Amino acid sequence: MPVRVRFAPSPTGSLHLGNALSAVANRRLGDWMLLRIDDTDPARNVAGGEDAIVRDLEWLGIVWDEGPVRQSERAERHREVGAPLGDRFDGVTLFREDGSPTYHLASVVDDVDFGITHVVRGNDHRPNEALHTRLFEALGATPPEFVHHGLILGPDGRKLAKRAQGATVGSLRDEGIPAEAVRAYLEELGIPRHDVHLDLPRLRRLSIETIGALSDEDLAARVGVPVSVAPVLRGARDLVEARAYAELVLEPTTAEVDAPETLARLRELVEAGLEPKEVIRELKAVGGDLKAVRLALTGRERGPELAAVIAALPRDELLSRLER
Repeated sequence: MPVRVRFAPSPTGSLHLGNALSAVANRRLGDWMLLRIDDTDPARNVAGGEDAIVRDLEWLGIVWDEGPVRQSERAERHREVGAPLGDRFDGVTLFREDGSPTYHLASVVDDVDFGITHVVRGNDHRPNEALHTRLFEALGATPPEFVHHGLILGPDGRKLAKRAQGATVGSLRDEGIPAEAVRAYLEELGIPRHDVHLDLPRLRRLSIETIGALSDEDLAARVGVPVSVAPVLRGARDLVEARAYAELVLEPTTAEVDAPETLARLRELVEAGLEPKEVIRELKAVGGDLKAVRLALTGRERGPELAAVIAALPRDELLSRLER
């Protein structure tokens, strides 16, 4: 029997990393997945929230088979199915004073209508399991299998606050962490039985590995620079740092450099056609001032590997910077 799952976030903006974990877990388990937008509580809905969720899922490479289905657009169906149960069920409100269905009723009716066989969600929803099971039975439906996974916690041991560093998919994207690294981290977590602490160092290691595995063309395209600059991007820990490295080559600043012997020797080595790493070895062998070389070529004291800077600069541009 095919496993049918649903990922059902509320449209409150970029996905919390814990919600993204649920999305990945659902996609891994399900043969078929519905994207459902749980927007039954207008007070929680954020303008553009659904678009942000869709963007995050697409960025992570998570595909769904049907949706987005908005619960608000199925209110009439929820009222029709829930009418025989009355306004309250087991002490829980099913309909608000304005007649709109609440989350509990809407969620169960949708799961029945779309044939959901497994509900995969965070442990914070575990208290709803008994009520939802009774609702399924009251509607004459077989309850799905409920799978609850651990939450992602912050440094304080509490559920990761949405404003914390790395707490949302959007914030990780803005920090330059590649999508593959975020997806790999969530895949590693799987469906944890217990709560887990957010491991930012692990995310950053995966970011470095991802960047290292990208082709020059793909890496340059993501950073938005010519592929000729790819050598300087290789040492970056994330795509934001890669852009900063690219700017050192593409938009250098001017700096005073007082190392005539080192720069003269560098010119000789470049004109002789030596490979960048050989150039650095030769300069080190004669006690060359590598800091001065970096300043002459980029205007900065720090940055990507110096051999990579030399490799990324066309010969004429490199010599021109030495003249300046």
